[in-house]
Amino acid sequence: MRMLIGGQKADAQDGKVIEIFNPATNELVDTVPSATEEDLEQVLNFAQQGKRIWATTPLHERSRILMNYADLVAKHQEELAFLLCRETGKTIRNARTEIDKIPHIFRGFVEKANHLYGLTMPDSFPGTENDLIFTRREPLGVVLCVLPFNFPAVIFAYKVASALAVGNAVIVKPPFDNPLTNMRLTELLLESGVPGSVAQIVTGDGPLVGKYLTTSSKIEAISFTGSTPVGIEILKEAAPHLHRVFLGLRGNDALIIAEDADLELSVAEALTARITNAGQICIAAKRLVVHNSVKDVFAKLLIEKLNKLRIGDPLDPQTDLGCLINENAAREVENQVKHTIKQGASCVYGGKRFQRTFFEPTVLVDVTPEMDIAKDMEVFGPVFPIIGFQTLEEAINICNSSVYGLNSGVITRDLSKAMKVAMALECGGIIINGSGNYRLPEMAFGGYKMSGLGREGISCTLEALTQVKTIVLKKVLK
Repeated sequence: MRMLIGGQKADAQDGKVIEIFNPATNELVDTVPSATEEDLEQVLNFAQQGKRIWATTPLHERSRILMNYADLVAKHQEELAFLLCRETGKTIRNARTEIDKIPHIFRGFVEKANHLYGLTMPDSFPGTENDLIFTRREPLGVVLCVLPFNFPAVIFAYKVASALAVGNAVIVKPPFDNPLTNMRLTELLLESGVPGSVAQIVTGDGPLVGKYLTTSSKIEAISFTGSTPVGIEILKEAAPHLHRVFLGLRGNDALIIAEDADLELSVAEALTARITNAGQICIAAKRLVVHNSVKDVFAKLLIEKLNKLRIGDPLDPQTDLGCLINENAAREVENQVKHTIKQGASCVYGGKRFQRTFFEPTVLVDVTPEMDIAKDMEVFGPVFPIIGFQTLEEAINICNSSVYGLNSGVITRDLSKAMKVAMALECGGIIINGSGNYRLPEMAFGGYKMSGLGREGISCTLEALTQVKTIVLKKVLK
């Protein structure tokens, strides 16, 4: 596939390409261009034109085009899901679910944009009684959308739909390992009627492409989802130009399972969180904080469920667990498990990497709050570390000991206890009687501490991607 620059499909000016492989089979899926600085400068110049074109396009016209896009994505759902499955290694069921969300997200942001109102100021200050003062929201300009590998399609929708709905132009930087679905989604934007200078996509080496774009004076905002270290670097690079920066970063989310918890529900929630997308989810329950009185029973039930999973070909609709995004990712999980065992944990199930990119569902017990996995070591794979606790205060302290604070969950039959936990945890979202693996398009999604800056969702993003202009008509009411 090829980049989209100014509405035209484009190769890199030096002809270099990146090979995209199916991580489950090591099969070559396609190649994409490896953009040069000259390519990127061309993209930025087109975006400067695009931001003026799209900002002056009437809202009703933008809405019509984006609603058409939502319908077009729905028509291409199976094609997009198949492509997403092949380039990510996630199961075809997970891929279909992800693609299915895109039309809803686009329609939701369009509807919100159609009801994003300005304000009229009262004449509360002496001397203003004959003045008319009102506000309107205007787009920021060019928004750089930097996407992660784990949910590239749905996060494309969150970032691109919100930016376009309020009149911004977008430059999409897809993930290095799996850019193809994002490229096809961008092609469909242009087919729907979005001008070619308004929506562009460039592929290439992350440090080169990302740094060139984030340090440019020709963008106004950066919306990034990815790792915390990279997010910090982006924040530094954006500072000289005062770009607006929105960061969705790492999490090491906890799920508290109280002594009165429904254990069948607890196992189901933990299982879904860590098996979906092979555990490569920022809001997955990565720390299972289980009351000592039910800890052993919980582990036993969890292993019974894991024994029934089907692991293998992601394209098989019966497969429950696919592979990780690449071999390095699988090796990282392998090393993290070994490190945790070295620190004193016991592996009672799984623990092995196989076929390069696959990793067995792994249950670790005897995990203590002092271990890295119980605090700041995020494991992006199907690993279940079980950490015991005795008092609710102890559980809360374990959860809050991490530098991250994305989502968390608590399972208990006592609503008062659940609300106490909800109020005490330092995180952006708390799910009662469920894991933190819960995100709806309408929610204000984001984290505390080192888990990010800003919030993303239909209920909040449009305000962040616009700026307020105040217009004063002096003495107009005389």
